[in-house]
Amino acid sequence: MSASEIETPQGPARAHLHPVTSPRAWLLLGHGAGGGVAARDLVAATDAARAADVGVVLVEQPYRVAGRRSPAPARQLDAAWLAVVGELRREVTAGLPLVVGGRSSGARVACRTAGPAGAAGVVCLAFPLQPPARRDGTIPPSRLEELEAVTVPVLVVQGTRDRFGMPPGSPLRSVVEVSADHSLRGDLAAVGAAVGTWLHELLA
Repeated sequence: MSASEIETPQGPARAHLHPVTSPRAWLLLGHGAGGGVAARDLVAATDAARAADVGVVLVEQPYRVAGRRSPAPARQLDAAWLAVVGELRREVTAGLPLVVGGRSSGARVACRTAGPAGAAGVVCLAFPLQPPARRDGTIPPSRLEELEAVTVPVLVVQGTRDRFGMPPGSPLRSVVEVSADHSLRGDLAAVGAAVGTWLHELLA
């Protein structure tokens, strides 16, 4: 595994490369809002993808590289992500199919940018479907539209006890329920199995 910094409009991001000998595709994964690329579900997804002959890049957003825990605004996250995608397409992925994804906030970024990234598919780990109630008791709108806007195949791996709810399936969207909360740590084997199976089907 190697790591390199990539310049973005928001400052340097960091790409952690997990290559395979003869990749069929590459999977780019982003982290959650307050976490990093060492999250256990991201590790499980990485191991499963590599077992399916898919190289993996775990991407740290610039705010995390700078040592901040509070995420940048969505438009900045998206711009930094697309800058990383562009650089990796030039330097790493060598024209192979590119699958994008991430956990929680990282999954939202991947969904919003799937079109301009030219993604062949999207992997969402613990997609935060329903934001919590505001302090005044009002309920913010669901984020389902971010999933619905994706026009390529999508995998959602969601915990049955996820406080952010369970997204519905659709013709393009496979939803795999695992016995876990939002962290997905309750059944990491099921997380890896879901990612590996879906990648095999996508790239067949």
